[in-house]
Amino acid sequence: MDVPRLLEAAALLVPEEIATENDLTVNDVWEHLTHDEWEVAFALLEEVGDGHPLPLSFWQTLATAAEQMRLERSAAWCHWRCYEIRHGIIRADLTLKPAHDARRQTPFSGAGVLRPMWNIGPRTPTGKPDLYVAGLWVEFAPFMEPGGRATVRLAPLSPSDWQHLRPGQAITMHEDRTVAGTAVVLDIQRPSAPAAS
Repeated sequence: MDVPRLLEAAALLVPEEIATENDLTVNDVWEHLTHDEWEVAFALLEEVGDGHPLPLSFWQTLATAAEQMRLERSAAWCHWRCYEIRHGIIRADLTLKPAHDARRQTPFSGAGVLRPMWNIGPRTPTGKPDLYVAGLWVEFAPFMEPGGRATVRLAPLSPSDWQHLRPGQAITMHEDRTVAGTAVVLDIQRPSAPAAS
């Protein structure tokens, strides 16, 4: 399927009554599509989707369109949103240790590339913290530097092990056995689609 048809298919999944914070609606998307302004239409669809719960098929279609337009970060974001629809959303306020106090000396990509380990509470039979892997997406920033602070989204490798988390709970990030950062859980939303989808 070509890009315009993919964008049209995604637009058809957006209810007419929903709007972005700037009062843009799916009608604005159609206007840009009629003028072959695909990237603008894509960006509007992405913005509408981020502000309102839309079906898994919306994000899957948008991911395919982004891949065809070679919008790598947008494609990664759409795939991330597909994961969240299937497994739920975990948002946290993360503060990394500064470079002089941690092993990490360089920034990392905020686009879901890093998959650190997290101490989310459970212990091993020997009493040591049991660490669980989760991908990390930094909201509104292309990367995160040592000592930085940002709102992040987590994509656990084993979502069922994270069911006990609650807003306000402190968790720690590890890239090895040492603590790389501390996060406070801000928000947890349960899945809106079956995990098998």
